[in-house]
Amino acid sequence: MRTALDTNIISAIWTKESNLAEILDQMQVSRRMGCLVICPVVYVELCAHPRATLEDVQNFLADTNIAVDWDLPRKAWDHAADAYSQYAHRRRRSRDGSPRRMPADFIIGAHATWMADRLLTLDQRRYRTDFPGLRIKEC
Repeated sequence: MRTALDTNIISAIWTKESNLAEILDQMQVSRRMGCLVICPVVYVELCAHPRATLEDVQNFLADTNIAVDWDLPRKAWDHAADAYSQYAHRRRRSRDGSPRRMPADFIIGAHATWMADRLLTLDQRRYRTDFPGLRIKEC
């Protein structure tokens, strides 16, 4: 089983969030079931973390044996585009204005849908509506 990680999982490890023990436990369980992966967008977001450099990110991923799926198939990009488009349409139709979520969230969700078996995140609500078929494990 491949478990995709949301950026907030790794960020929470680096900032030692209050639920760190649960996050590490869920990662260990996921690793025993298969492998841990991130998409390139997560990699980019991690490199922008205030407590990390490019080298820190690369070392962390190597030390924790988390793979990066550098090549995303077109079907994943199309899924992300469609989900983001539907989200933007819902925002405009409800008169809530322009989209507030970043396209990165939709790429992460599409990557997990097409390249993994589930997504480990701290924010399942964010992905439930836009990726209803995605298996989500929340910490």
